[in-house]
Amino acid sequence: MANKFYITTTLPYVNAEPHVGFALEIVQADSIARYHKLAGDTTVFNFGTDEHGLKIYRKAIEQGKDPQQYCNEYAAKFVDLKEALNLSYTNFVRTTDTYHLKAAQEFWKRCLANGDIYKKNYRIKYCVGCELEKTDSELVEGKCPIHPNLQIELIEEENYFFRFSKYQKTLLDFYKQHPDFVIPESKFNEIKTFVEGGLEDFSVSRLKSKMPWGVDVPDDPEHVMFVWFDALVNYVSTLGWPKDKKNFEDYWPGLQVAGKDNLRQQTAIWQAMLLSAGLPNSKQVFIHGFITVNGQKISKSLGNVVDPLELVKKYGTDAVRYYLLAKIHPYEDSDFTIDKFEDAFNSDLANGLGNLIARVAKLCERTSPQRSTLNAQYAKNKFIEEFRFDEALKEIWTWISELDQQIEKDKPWKLEGNDLRKVLAGYRESILKIAVALQPFLPKTSEKILAQFKGPEIRSGAPLFPRIK
Repeated sequence: MANKFYITTTLPYVNAEPHVGFALEIVQADSIARYHKLAGDTTVFNFGTDEHGLKIYRKAIEQGKDPQQYCNEYAAKFVDLKEALNLSYTNFVRTTDTYHLKAAQEFWKRCLANGDIYKKNYRIKYCVGCELEKTDSELVEGKCPIHPNLQIELIEEENYFFRFSKYQKTLLDFYKQHPDFVIPESKFNEIKTFVEGGLEDFSVSRLKSKMPWGVDVPDDPEHVMFVWFDALVNYVSTLGWPKDKKNFEDYWPGLQVAGKDNLRQQTAIWQAMLLSAGLPNSKQVFIHGFITVNGQKISKSLGNVVDPLELVKKYGTDAVRYYLLAKIHPYEDSDFTIDKFEDAFNSDLANGLGNLIARVAKLCERTSPQRSTLNAQYAKNKFIEEFRFDEALKEIWTWISELDQQIEKDKPWKLEGNDLRKVLAGYRESILKIAVALQPFLPKTSEKILAQFKGPEIRSGAPLFPRIK
């Protein structure tokens, strides 16, 4: 019987075009999902859009649009990523979907019934960019370090609050019992330190008269849910919770992929909310770093946003996937420049993999080698199970280099007959091994290589990655 596996990304806000930083997250998650499918696991892979909150409401009003119309237009841009990046997700959840609204309201009711939601007056400093409250210690010269171009706003009103403080000990006990709950370890240590320092209850609603774009609070028409409370519920609403109990229990808990700016929300806030609603905690959370561009944080105001759709148009899907997986450190911040991208394209893809495939195919045209077995075990990779996509690809490129060296040593152009066929059979086996191992990472390229080298006859084809001049 096949194992069931569930993976989800975070949901990007639909207030801007998709950028290369989010492409990183979705491609990482796609590689993991593909890896599990190849292993025979029945896999649910969730992606989608976060469509409520002050940030989106203001953007819609600024453009003179109805908020739902605005969300529909931007959600379509994220749907376009599926084809551009060759994504294999099974679920696309939108937080304006009717089933999600009902799930968020049921989740609220369960937390309320557990005594964890209450009303009070409060005054906070608020970053609209993060859609989060900020303490003085989190601000740098009075501004949010993540959104320094936005003014911190003061909010003073009566809202509903979630009793986060109640879950300090429970969360710390859970972390202790699950030593690999957050990957990498440095981020796990960071969240443990945060929780050990004490937790403060946080607002989970907004006055509808001030901010009408949100999920209605059950039995209180004057309030809508705070965007984070509503959005986090997508991880279970997409599985049919609470209506489809069987599907939910089959796939939850799952693996969550998130950026480092989501650490608290995913590994502490969401976990406390699950405890309050009486649902199992997430299985594991993988936290990736940021992509900088020429050493600077990606920002519209700096004009350095890199559009993944444009990259794909110019260089191809698998070239973009390769760079994001092989050259961006999965745990730490990494820098992106077009020069670095093109260098990697020429050295690793054109001169490395592409040249090897062309070279072996040409040799095999002379004499058809013996048939080789296609072993699915070649796809197994210990590094991907640790989310070290860079190391997984480095290992495959080591095989490419080793085969190049073996060809130089064998000098097959000097061989004939059975000696040549035997040598070529070994090359074909190595090529098939490389192609199978590439399936989670560069699926289109893998497919092309397998089609070229599986058949009884091998013929040269167009270059996989024409060199950039």
